[in-house]
Amino acid sequence: MSPPTHPVDVMLLLLHGDRVLLALRDGTGYADGQWNLPSGKLEAGEDARTAVIRETREEIGLHLDPAELRLATTVHHRSPAGQGRIALVFAASYDPHRHGEPVNAEPDKCAEIRWTPAHLLPSNTFPYSSAAVAAHRAGDAFRLDGWP
Repeated sequence: MSPPTHPVDVMLLLLHGDRVLLALRDGTGYADGQWNLPSGKLEAGEDARTAVIRETREEIGLHLDPAELRLATTVHHRSPAGQGRIALVFAASYDPHRHGEPVNAEPDKCAEIRWTPAHLLPSNTFPYSSAAVAAHRAGDAFRLDGWP
């Protein structure tokens, strides 16, 4: 049996009271029409904190300080096709005075961004993101998603 080759993703739970920021995927060819957390893949030679800060800047135009981030949960996701992925999910509290307004900084990949109550995610939220939000709300440090 060969060892697993799970990509490592980083996700941001940007929290504003009881709401979380979601982005509607569009034009990517993967999970288009589904809401997801600002997220992306860890790049070679990059640490997870740097990756989530980079993805946040690229996707929603906010500059986060490393001290603002806390590891909220880890999700081990398995797609319907059987591909495993691991997400390190970081949380940060949104401060409009410090951060400014989030923007859709990647309109070629995202139709819109929206604050959504964390307990009432849209039905078309990508399962990986839904699992991350649910794990955070439950206080779970780790969650399996899509595994039997």
